[in-house]
Amino acid sequence: MDEPNHATPLQRAKSGQIREALDRLEGLVVEGLKHGFFDLSIACEISNGGKRQLVIRAGKSHKFTIPEHEVPR
Repeated sequence: MDEPNHATPLQRAKSGQIREALDRLEGLVVEGLKHGFFDLSIACEISNGGKRQLVIRAGKSHKFTIPEHEVPR
């Protein structure tokens, strides 16, 4: 018998801008932990067509444009 899928929508994101953003975020957190201290901020706003402009700031800025259809419901 198959076990129910307990993965969250974000855990199921296998590709696209959400996956890239999550991978980058994970890498930045791990890198910061190795260094011993860090400052990180995340901002998001909705632009034309419902796209999300996600910006991760951690020394450098990393910008991701996430189409509305990729946003988990």
